[in-house]
Amino acid sequence: MKPVASLLLAIMMPAAELKLGKPLAGKEALSVSAVLAKPEPYTGRTLQVKGRVTEVCQRMGCWMSLVDPVTNQSLRIQVNDGEIRFPRDAPGKMAIAEGKLMKLELSRRQAADRARHEAEEQGRTFDPAAVKKGAVLYHIQATGAVLQQ
Repeated sequence: MKPVASLLLAIMMPAAELKLGKPLAGKEALSVSAVLAKPEPYTGRTLQVKGRVTEVCQRMGCWMSLVDPVTNQSLRIQVNDGEIRFPRDAPGKMAIAEGKLMKLELSRRQAADRARHEAEEQGRTFDPAAVKKGAVLYHIQATGAVLQQ
C-alpha cells in the first residue's frame, strides 16, 4: 500500500477501545459536570458518564476518577472488587462508564478515614487536620466501561 493511502486509512480508523465489564446499554453519555450540577434526579439511576481518567486505584484497579475536561469537576467510578480491573495506565485516556449514581453522606470522621485510605492506596501523605467537616460524595457504581486507547 502506498504511504499516503496508509496514512489516510490510519486517520480514518477509529481509535481502539478497551471494553471492561458488561457492554454499555445506554444511548448517550453525560458529562461529569452535567451530572454533578444537579445530581439528585440521577441518584439511584443507571446512566453513562464520560470524562478523562485522572487516577486509578493502584492496588486493585477497583476505581478510577473521571474529570470533565472543561470544568475539571471529578467523579469516582467504583466497582466491586474483582468485577472489573481498571488498568493502571488509564490516566490521560478518555472513558465512558455506565452504572448507578450513588450518594454517600459522610461524617467528619468517616471523611477522614476515607481520605486516609485513599492516601495509603495512592502512596500519598495524609494530614488528618486537613479534613475539617463531613462530606457528601457521589460516585458511579459501575457495571461497564470503555476506555479510548
